[in-house]
Amino acid sequence: MLWAWVRIAGAVAAASGFIAGLIVNVARARRFGEDLGAVLANYLSFLTIFTTLLVVIVLIVAAVWSLRHPGTSPEPFAIALSMAVVTAPTLLVGAVYNLLLRGLPSEAALTDPPFIFACDRYAIEVLHVVLPLFLVIDLLFAPRRRGLPWWSLTVLVGYPLVWTIYTMVRGELVANPDGSAPWWYPYPFLDPHGDGGYGSVMLYIGGITVAFVVIGSLIIAIGRFRHRRALRRAGAAAAVDATAA
Repeated sequence: MLWAWVRIAGAVAAASGFIAGLIVNVARARRFGEDLGAVLANYLSFLTIFTTLLVVIVLIVAAVWSLRHPGTSPEPFAIALSMAVVTAPTLLVGAVYNLLLRGLPSEAALTDPPFIFACDRYAIEVLHVVLPLFLVIDLLFAPRRRGLPWWSLTVLVGYPLVWTIYTMVRGELVANPDGSAPWWYPYPFLDPHGDGGYGSVMLYIGGITVAFVVIGSLIIAIGRFRHRRALRRAGAAAAVDATAA
């Protein structure tokens, strides 16, 4: 029961990071005279941002189910799978940001007013530090976690691959809101107009896919281990009760 409220708190934190980032993007669009609709569509097209919205929804659904179904039975398969699906990209994005991108200057941030600058820093830390850590803690310690079959890995890897296809198709159909190019990609390594062209993009996609396979496998393995351990403990407790009776 307590963990349901922990998950609600996590959902609130994730939502606050999303809203802070939204405020930043709206403010910058107005300051630079960019099309607000295009800016917002691009904001929602980042894997980090879209996944954060899914995290909010999944955590709330999981918490409500737990509150309505108290006990020790494992959570439904759909909730367990959804938690795994949103955990994998959140962990990967958090790792990439903190290992490779932290500290890199942002030209837009240099001209932000103090409040917008603070919102930007808040969104970055919540989405790339707080939320990944929260989902790791949930993976390791949340009660009633259900073990997933190994075929679930196809779903965990499939989600970012579908997003990648969407991104590559959309990138050539929309222009950069700042007018610098007739295309727009959320991440530079996915932009085929760079020096490496599509060959470089495919290498990055291949590497990211491997990373998702590794992270997804770890998530499933941990969930299966915790589920089996919970079943053994429940069986031992039942045996003790039967002996006492």
